[in-house]
Formats: sequence, structure tokens, C-alpha cells
Amino acid sequence: MADNLPEHEFNQALLAIEEENISANEKVDLLIQIATGLQQKPKSPQQLLNAVTLYDKALELCPESEALLAARTHARKGTALQAIPDDSTDYLFKAQAEFETALPVLNQAGTAEEAAEAEMNLGLVLQSLAGMHAVPITESIKAYQRALKVFTRTAYPTEYAILHNNLATVYLSIPMSDERAKMREAMAVQSFQEALKVITFIEQPTEYAMLQNNLGNALQYASSSHAVENNLRALEAYDEALKVRTVHDTPYEYANTICNKANCLCNLPDDLEKPDEGNRDRLRQARDLYREANDIFNQHGDMAKVSVINETLEELEADIGTGQAGSRGGKGFGETRI
Repeated sequence: MADNLPEHEFNQALLAIEEENISANEKVDLLIQIATGLQQKPKSPQQLLNAVTLYDKALELCPESEALLAARTHARKGTALQAIPDDSTDYLFKAQAEFETALPVLNQAGTAEEAAEAEMNLGLVLQSLAGMHAVPITESIKAYQRALKVFTRTAYPTEYAILHNNLATVYLSIPMSDERAKMREAMAVQSFQEALKVITFIEQPTEYAMLQNNLGNALQYASSSHAVENNLRALEAYDEALKVRTVHDTPYEYANTICNKANCLCNLPDDLEKPDEGNRDRLRQARDLYREANDIFNQHGDMAKVSVINETLEELEADIGTGQAGSRGGKGFGETRI
């Protein structure tokens, strides 16, 4: 019975708008309320599609004099569209259109916070579209930066952290082939550090661990003349993440982080003051971490990561024999959003 409840509510909403004894505004409010409920922890894409249908009905009924109510409905519809799982760009482009329709009115007549929230969601949509090579990635950055004018560190710490985490991820996703690559890497590191000023180990351990993991990756793979210093800072970040991520509580995330830590160990000498003497000890530590991560990824059926690690382990055995690893590339295993 519980599984059928969302569909029942959807049908009841469609019936309710046929009633003549409630006003248009009341019908719109009812439709929005039920559509919002369908979006919360949806059990199927159909529930999100039903929410979109209800938002469309609400927009049809919304009086022309209620421009702000219509704008808020467009913004809510955008969040439903962006959540629909789909390999194409169709729903994302539709979500973009909804946010862009809503924002002029929200900026003029709404609150600063709801306009900033729409900008943040628009940034997420544009970031996803950029990942599919459908729009320039700079459009996502602009949306996030507009949202940051409202979601400041002191007033809205959670939103501030989300925005900086997403900005850092965007900076790192841009191909590092031009003269501004180093600047973007530095900006990514700075954004992760900004997020960590408000996300704490005690209050938000899950988010804290994710940010530390991603900060470690940003430091480790930065193009810098201070590679050893960056790698040491990256190790500290991974160890901070591993204060939260454990093999028992969060095995998959734990495996991501120990694999990233192993990558980092491969690029550090055993004796920082005598780098020419090699890094056989660190390579052995890395091998143990790779093997542990490989077992976990195997158990979770992530064969793509298993394949990558198996190939790395083959190379590592040869490196251990010589006592010196070559520089390891890649971008590490990170997570994109809080």
C-alpha cells in the first residue's frame, strides 16, 4: 500500500484541480505541495515525471498577476527535471530553461536566498551539461559565483561549502592544456580549503571526509614545482579522510581514499632529504593499500577500478625491484558533490 501512495497522491491532485469550490491560487498551492512531496526520495523516475506534470498543471492555472508564484514553480520544476536519470541532455536542457525563466523574476521580486538557490541548481545543471560537452564549463562557474554573493561563509555555511566543493570540481575538470591551468589548480585547492573552513569533522564527518579526499587529489595532481610538499599535504588530507572512512562503516569510500593515498606514496621518496636513494618502503606501503582497495572494489563489482589497480600493481612490482617508481598520473578517485 505504501508503494502506491505517491501515485494515489498524484491522481488525487489531478482530481482536486477539477473542483470548483477552491480558488486558482489554492489549486496551484496544492499541486506544488504534492509535486514537492513526490520529489522527496523518489522510488522511481516516474514519480519525478509525475511531479513535472503537476508543476505544468500549476503553471497552467497560475493567474497572470502571480508572476512570483509562477517563477517559484518554474524553479521547482527545474529541480525535478534535473533529478530525472537520463543519459541524454534532454531533461538537463529543459531544467536549464526552467531556471533561466525563473531567475529574472526571482531576482526582481523574490528573496535573495531563493534566487541564489536557483543559481546554485542552474550551476549543477550546467556542470552536468558541460561534462557531456553540451555547454561551456565557464557558464557553470558564473552561476556558482553569482550564488556565492548571497551564500556567504558566515550566513549560509552549508551552501557556501557545497558551492566551493562544486567550483573546485569544475576547475579540475577543465583540460590542463593552457597557460591558466596552474591557476585553476590553485583555485581548486583554495575552494576545497574554503569549504573545509565550515565543514567540520565533528558536525559533518561524511562531508568532511569527502572534502579531505578531494583536497588530497587536488594537491597530489597539481602541476607544481613543489611536488614533494604538495604530496605531503595530500597525505595529511587523506589521513584526515580516513579518520571517518573505515573498512567496516564505509568500505567503498575507504577504498577510494586508500587508493588515492597509495598513488601519493608512489611519488614520495623514503628519505625526504635523500630522494636519490629511492622509495622502496613507500612502494611496499602503496602495494598493500592497492591490494586492500582492489579486494573491496572486487566485492562491490566495480571492475573498472579493479582493472586499473591490477595494471598498477603489475607496474609496481617492477618498481619495487628497482626501488624507484616512475611518476604516476591519473586524477584519483574523488567525489564531486557534498
